[in-house]
Order: sequence, then C-alpha cells, then structure tokens
Amino acid sequence: MIIGHQFEPPRSIQNILIIQLGDIGDVIWSIPTFRAVKNAYPDANLSLLVREGIGNLFDTDPAVKEVFEVRRYQGTLGVRLPAQLAFLKRVREAGFDLVFDLRSDERGAFMARLTGAPFRASLAYRDVPFYRNRLFTHLVYPVEENIRIRFGAAEQSLRIVRGFGILPGDTVPKLFVEPETLGKIKNLIDNHGVYSEAQDGAPTGFVTLNPFSRWSYKEWPLDNWVAIGVWLWTEYRLPAVIVGSAMEKERAEALVKSARGVVKIHNMAGETNLKELAALLSLSRLHVGVDSAAPHIAAAVGTPTATIYGPSDWRDWAPVGERHQVVATDMDCSPCHQKGCEGRGYSRCLENMSIGQVQAAIMRAVSPRQ
Repeated sequence: MIIGHQFEPPRSIQNILIIQLGDIGDVIWSIPTFRAVKNAYPDANLSLLVREGIGNLFDTDPAVKEVFEVRRYQGTLGVRLPAQLAFLKRVREAGFDLVFDLRSDERGAFMARLTGAPFRASLAYRDVPFYRNRLFTHLVYPVEENIRIRFGAAEQSLRIVRGFGILPGDTVPKLFVEPETLGKIKNLIDNHGVYSEAQDGAPTGFVTLNPFSRWSYKEWPLDNWVAIGVWLWTEYRLPAVIVGSAMEKERAEALVKSARGVVKIHNMAGETNLKELAALLSLSRLHVGVDSAAPHIAAAVGTPTATIYGPSDWRDWAPVGERHQVVATDMDCSPCHQKGCEGRGYSRCLENMSIGQVQAAIMRAVSPRQ
C-alpha cells in the first residue's frame, strides 16, 4: 500500500470507476471530480457507481460511459443473493484499471476491492474499522480540516484526486439537460397551466419551491410557504411550482389547497424523476427551498437559488456564487449540527425564522417591478 501524495496512476489506464455512494447532494458536488478525472484521462472510459435512482442524472453526460446503481433488492435471501452476485459480476467484468472511492464508509471500500482493479485509491480516514483503509492499494492523507468551509463542498472529493496528481478545472458542478427531457417537462408545465401574468417590466417565468426534506428538523413551517406563494403572486405575478418526491405529494397538495383561489401554486411533487427534476429546475427563474437535494441540482443547471438553513451549516454545502442566496438564522445556537432541538424532529431556529427574511433573499434574486 502506498500512502501519501506522490503517486500518479500510469497513463495506460483505460477503464476508470468512481464510487460515490452518498446522497444526491454529495453526488452533485462530486461532479467537478468526475470532470477532473476524465480530463486527466481523456481516452479512458469513465464509469460511476452511485445509489439507486441517482444514475439518470448522468444519462447524457458525455464524460460518463456507464452508471452502475447499487440497488436494494427485494424478496427472500434466495432471491436477493443471486441478484447481488450478478450485479457484482457485471461490475467486475467491466475490467476497471483504476477505482476512486470518494467516501469513508466500508460499503464503497468493499465495492472497490471487489472490482479487482489493480489501482484502488481513496482518502485515508481515521476512526474507521481497521480493514477499511487496507482495502485500497493507494491512499492519500487529508491535509486540511474544515475543507468544505474553506474551499467549498466540491473540495471534499477533489482533494482525493488532487493527491494523485489530478488537478481540477472548474470547481462548480454542472449537469447536462437533454432536449428530449426538456421538451417533456415543457409539456408538463403547459398541462399544469403554469403561466406568469407579469406586466410592465416585471419578471416573468415561475419559481420552484421545495418545502420538504427527508429530515423534518430541516423544514420551515408549511404555513410560511403558503405566505411565500401568495407574496410571489401578488407582488410579482409569478406562479410557484412545488417540487418534491412522491411521498411528499400529499403534503404539497395540502399546501396548494391552503392558497386555492388566491394564488397560482402548482403541485408537481412526485411527477418527475431526478433527470426530469433537473430539467424542470433549469426552466425555473429561481429555486427557493430548504437544505435538501433540489438547491444543488438547481445550481448545477444554472438556476439561482435561495436556500433556508437551520441546524446545518450553510458554509459546508451552500451553492457558491453571487446568484445563490443563503437564508440563515441569527440564533447563537445555530448551526448546531444536531438533528433538531432535543432530538424532537423540529428546530426552533427555523420555527423562529421570519417570512420577511426569506422574502428579502428572494428580492435579491428576482428583479423588482419597475
């Protein structure tokens, strides 16, 4: 095993796999790493290994040859085991020469080892089971603490490949949206009757809203989202489109009903996969949401964002640049990095955040009426 910053993989590398088994935001922020590796080995085939459901974000990415998705197979052990072995066999038969694992968990490390690649590289992590680091042939020690806060979230994985002589170009994630998917989403927008009534130089288009998170302690009260939708329509004549997963569709519908007859709020939660969500967000004038996957996807397709942060630290993950607004509480205890106050699934810092704070961020991103 080689540990350090001196190793550069040989130029003869033909097949490369990058393992990123994190959440959607983690994968989005790894895109600059994908690009850096492809630029370093332009003639090599680059493949990705991600969680189930994320891979379609890269269906038309010219840098990516193939995406493998780790799935949760259903049924008895007799059903699951053959399916898992068949998947592992397919990955191994791809004949990877070089594998990068971008996370610290053991699952990615075992997957790297099972590829049979002669060069398996990752960061050397502390406080992990002793065998995790031993599953790699080459490791690089971290040299910076608080790396995301200092250099942005992309650096979390870029520092790994940089340690092996691969230098990044652009550190801002960029997703490709194919025309076919864009056309499908335009039809969806038309079917929902989404249109702006803006006049006299006011902004046109629509604003996407994502009030939902997998974790309730990251959510802002839903009544506040109704108020934002009302304000967008009465102030700017901009309709709001709610995005989210199928599991959030019912809650989104309740939000729409609360404002029915007053404003134009459309519920598209559960009506898109990730690739289609990227297309929808690319057409949005602005995305406003809580700390979740959607702001990362919106920023990666070039849409301005206003993101609400409570217990999580915006300096770790917020999209970078002047086009992206952060709405954070001024309470002394925030960010606390905890799962809500007293572990009860809610956060006082978000409960106490005013509607005016979010409106101010939106006004900075949306031109006022002339």
